[in-house]
Amino acid sequence: MSGHSKFANIKHKKEKNDAAKGKIFTILGREIAVAVKEGGPDPANNSRLRDVIAKAKSNNMPNDTIERGIKKAAGSVDSVNYEYITYEGYGPCGTAIIVDALTDNKNRTAANVRNAFTKGKGNVGTTGCVSFMFDKKGQIIIEKEGCKMDADDLMMLSLDAGAEDFSEEDDSYEIFTDPLSFSEVCEALEKEGIAMADAQVTMIPQTYVKLTDEQDIANIEKTLNLLEEDDDVQQVYHNWEMDD
Repeated sequence: MSGHSKFANIKHKKEKNDAAKGKIFTILGREIAVAVKEGGPDPANNSRLRDVIAKAKSNNMPNDTIERGIKKAAGSVDSVNYEYITYEGYGPCGTAIIVDALTDNKNRTAANVRNAFTKGKGNVGTTGCVSFMFDKKGQIIIEKEGCKMDADDLMMLSLDAGAEDFSEEDDSYEIFTDPLSFSEVCEALEKEGIAMADAQVTMIPQTYVKLTDEQDIANIEKTLNLLEEDDDVQQVYHNWEMDD
């Protein structure tokens, strides 16, 4: 799975999102609320909540904010009316795009997602039309500069905790796990004090599409930007090979 370092893209997204950290925390707060509603407030017995907590920590959400979110959700379970919806579609040159949304109004979200694809000259497809091109994996990215542990030791720690794959890139380490082992690997790294630049269960493309036409690049950027700006959109996955 190596050869496609995502660290530069993640740094770019983190920098862009620093100005909108409140929005990120709102999105994560929704995910916490839904996870608590589905499986209860105890992370030990709720794997979805464990995964959301790991994702929240990698986005620098303070522990007390996470705890408050869990307690608030546990006390108002009946008022949580968000639901997950996934959209799949195509961008320029057959690029595959998957959109995970968490919404309290499916009609509004569907219209906004369709509009984002249309403005980028793409189109929304049917369920399953592109998801077969991706593998669902836990992905943890660690910045080399901030990691004091030797690469071999980090690899062994990760594999011993249940990771499937470990790769070393120019400026980062990438760890891949089965979705069920994701939270255990995150906990093992956290116990050793290793900071994670990004940690989430994600969709990894099996192959990537490189775009060379400037208009195609502008179109897919338009679609992705519109999707990322939408409050209902939690995550966007695609197989466009972005330049680092």
